[in-house]
Amino acid sequence: MERVIIGNRTDTETFMEKNEYREIIRAHLKEAYSLTDEKVDEVLPRFLTMLAEHLAKLKEIASRRDLTTLCRTGHSLKGALLNLGLEELAAEAYKIENLCKNEQETIDRLRMVQELIAKVQVIF
Repeated sequence: MERVIIGNRTDTETFMEKNEYREIIRAHLKEAYSLTDEKVDEVLPRFLTMLAEHLAKLKEIASRRDLTTLCRTGHSLKGALLNLGLEELAAEAYKIENLCKNEQETIDRLRMVQELIAKVQVIF
């Protein structure tokens, strides 16, 4: 069973499993969009495909120094995560988006991107 640490917590780490993510997503889609279980079953694959596309693009550009593209991709990934109700992961994408706007910042963007990718991949 795959598990992932959410956030940078050290004393009381919170772990999320694939099934836990899926339950959060299903509940969010039902509540936010007033969908039935059947409709969630129908649209969830499309939402996950879109998320996977954003994630693949993030992986592709992660090692480049193209901060503009990384910023836009972080923004798109943030939106896709919010559409699925994954607010903590979206907050991490937002941090990446904002760090890329500041070219002088010395934070290790690549490390942050790799950590976010590892966390989001658990969903699949």
